[in-house]
Amino acid sequence: MKKEIFSIHGMHCASCALTIERTLKKVHGVSAVDVNYGVEKATVAYDPTVASLEVLQKVVKSVGYELHAPETAHTKMRMEVPAVTDHAAHLRETELGSIRKKLIAGVVLSIIVLFGSYPAWFPWLPAQLADPFVLFLLTIPVQFWVGSQFYRGLWLLVRYRQADMNTLIAVGTLAAFGYSMAATFAPNLFRAGGLAPDLYYDTAAIIITLILLGKFLELRAKGRASEAIKKLAGLQPKIARIVRDGAEVDVQIDEVKTGDMIRVRPGEKIPVDGEILEGHSTIDESMVTGESMPVGKGSGEMVIGATVNKAGSFTFRATKVGRDTVLAQIIKLVEQAQASKAPIQRLADLIAGYFVPVVIVVAIATFLVWYFFGPEPRLTFALANFVAVLIIACPCALGLATPTAIMVGTGRGAEAGVLIKDAETLEIAHKVRAIILDKTGTLTAGKPAVTDVSVQRSAFSVQDTVRFAASAEQNSEHPLGVAVVGYAKGKNIAFPEAKNFQSVTGKGIRAEVDGKTVLVGTRGLMHEAKIEHKDWEVELAKLEDQAKTAVLVAVDGKITGVIGIADTLKRGSAEAVAKLKKLGLEVWMITGDNQRTAEAIAREVGIDHVMAHVLPDQKVEKVKELQAQGKKVAMVGDGIND
Repeated sequence: MKKEIFSIHGMHCASCALTIERTLKKVHGVSAVDVNYGVEKATVAYDPTVASLEVLQKVVKSVGYELHAPETAHTKMRMEVPAVTDHAAHLRETELGSIRKKLIAGVVLSIIVLFGSYPAWFPWLPAQLADPFVLFLLTIPVQFWVGSQFYRGLWLLVRYRQADMNTLIAVGTLAAFGYSMAATFAPNLFRAGGLAPDLYYDTAAIIITLILLGKFLELRAKGRASEAIKKLAGLQPKIARIVRDGAEVDVQIDEVKTGDMIRVRPGEKIPVDGEILEGHSTIDESMVTGESMPVGKGSGEMVIGATVNKAGSFTFRATKVGRDTVLAQIIKLVEQAQASKAPIQRLADLIAGYFVPVVIVVAIATFLVWYFFGPEPRLTFALANFVAVLIIACPCALGLATPTAIMVGTGRGAEAGVLIKDAETLEIAHKVRAIILDKTGTLTAGKPAVTDVSVQRSAFSVQDTVRFAASAEQNSEHPLGVAVVGYAKGKNIAFPEAKNFQSVTGKGIRAEVDGKTVLVGTRGLMHEAKIEHKDWEVELAKLEDQAKTAVLVAVDGKITGVIGIADTLKRGSAEAVAKLKKLGLEVWMITGDNQRTAEAIAREVGIDHVMAHVLPDQKVEKVKELQAQGKKVAMVGDGIND
């Protein structure tokens, strides 16, 4: 069994979605169908050996709609042409342009018809404009060109015995137009029957124009909701540098195949997922993990597409390309969330599906009651109320409210980095009783800052140590180096230009400052340079116990001090926790830090429950432990692994 998300073109209301659902469910080999009018997507679970794509497309086309294959969306996963700019989205743009032209014409003609229908209100207009024949001519383009798409509803009613929103609009406006046309060309028949030959051209024209305006705004809203996926898709580079026969060749991202050898230089984005074969570097994986600190990577380690290579060059073998990459899966998750239905939406769609035929029956009954039992002129009152019931009862809001809310909510969430799994998750959010907050990037700023500078075992002052470190680090793009430079500037410590800057991947940097050799980095860097650092172990251990990164500073072969760098709490974290607790939620903090450090941070923000020493792949188990206690749990984290 295969589950795919297809694009659907031609839907105009929730009734259309229900019609497609019913039609597809009748196909042998289809086990489940979920059509979402709001995002024009159909999620279909089917057996492709029994129900082929061609069969599905043929069946959907038989009821007046178009189903587009998912291959155009993200099988090749060309990130410069993301899923939302597939064929269906192109059709939407074309439709939007067509509606824009019709809407302009409709507004102009409808205003003229409205003015001409009430000459007493606008005595300054030419008398010819009030002529019924002139109004008839002016209304024809609005009725049959501007409102042409609504006649599809009549076609469905006649051919398939199915009604949708368009059916109501077409029947209502045609009734008003037809009555007016009869009054224009045969007014004496009305007078002979004791009826006034009233005209309703303005009613037909204005109704069509206003509903077309609503359709135009709806299409624009759908396009804006898709921007989130476009932005995610834009994270991946368009070009990959493949190594073939010893030469480097630039190719389009969709031409990369599993097994290709790819070269990545400093500052470039990694094109696809893979395994490093040679070289080493530090990589910014904040897009996936939420961690602000670049991660050192070497031979045999995995890299993720769309993450940023910060320092060294390396060659890696592509292991996942196209729709299998981590970024493609993220985009798919957002698409599925937007295409999913909340339980309340399923109910609304079901009601809307039956609502249209019921409205038609009620409108006919209204006409008959007014015609046989209403006051004179009975036909006029009967027609006016018939049209009013059909137009006002259009179930647009009923079928569109929930999917629009889900679509915009998930779209705005994705723009803000919040990935919502599905619509049902949003609907049951009010039942949450426990909330787990990841520490790094959620409670903390995700931006390293200098917290300590120790020079206890050195003849150098704090200012000298910071000055040498900042000078050496000023050309570094590493977050730790940026933190040191920022600290120096914040303390108004002037530092000279450095020469012969060299980055040592995963260990630190070396440079010449004022003719002296300066090293800033880890124990490994000092060991490599044969610089003794045993006397500083107590300071190093103290900082590390507080979950801080300890950076040693050495000048001409002697350590001058150690700088402690840590992620600081976000402004407002404590206030947010207090508000959550006030709502009656049980607040937990989850982190990979040791228990002592975790508890210290928790106390600072006011969290009573702590999960420490938790690796990224263990977070799910911790959530399940709370769920096993009968609690509805929400997890908040800034990394995709969360």
